[in-house]
Amino acid sequence: MKLTAVLRQHWAALRALLVLTAILGIAYPALIWLAAQLPGLSDKADGSIVEAAGRPVGSSLIGQLYTDADGNPLPRYFQGRPSAAGDGYDPMASGASNLGPEDVVDTPDRTSLLTLVCSRSRAVGELEGVDGGRPFCTGGGVGAVLSVIGPRDARGDVVAPTRVVSVNEPCDTTARPFLDTYEGVRVECAAPGEDYRLGQIVPIHGAAEALVPADAVTASGSGLDPHISPAYAELQVARVAKARGAGADEIRRMVADHTDGRTLGFLGEPRVDVLALNVALDEKYPGG
Repeated sequence: MKLTAVLRQHWAALRALLVLTAILGIAYPALIWLAAQLPGLSDKADGSIVEAAGRPVGSSLIGQLYTDADGNPLPRYFQGRPSAAGDGYDPMASGASNLGPEDVVDTPDRTSLLTLVCSRSRAVGELEGVDGGRPFCTGGGVGAVLSVIGPRDARGDVVAPTRVVSVNEPCDTTARPFLDTYEGVRVECAAPGEDYRLGQIVPIHGAAEALVPADAVTASGSGLDPHISPAYAELQVARVAKARGAGADEIRRMVADHTDGRTLGFLGEPRVDVLALNVALDEKYPGG
């Protein structure tokens, strides 16, 4: 191939590179940026930043933690729902835990979804001064799950248990299992390192009623949800009112002022804007 032909090819490639760079690398991003600055779009494009006393305190689109340096909830603030995004509400790690309802058995390297829900419910109950128990949870805040060992029928169900183990209650942390006997067989605590998957896994419902709302113990699909349910907000009213030195009815009114109804009247559920509510509380009760 002649040198002039090679030069022509390289010159054509360079021109294509320059044109595509100008269009896709400069003109297109500039057009998108200009469109994002249109009224009604600019706020979201700039991150929907919320300011208080002239400084940014968060985004209306992304939840955040209201805790002290040790990770303990600050009593004067309404708390958001749990987050599975990174260390909590990390927009660079947005996502769910991807654990499903059948994830009920703890392993040495991972806590099951059921035990996460149980432990969160117990912690919320202690914080809010209510019973944090819920179905399928032990009083110690782990999943109430048994491994029932014995001969099975054609469907795979154990018909005559010979051994029963509370799989989420290791013997080194549990004085006695949450259940004394199951179908006449004494329930054992779990020996560390032993595999109980050969048994039939049986979650135990128990008699507890869930007073702690579901959104207080489960993370959203994105891990960034900035809202909570009115039921979870109501659970926190007494604590926040006491910490702020305010009346519970006044705090309820502020919750109502920061509660949005269903989108278009029928989509989704009513929700409380946690950040806006906490900012309003700081403005009205700055010494709280």
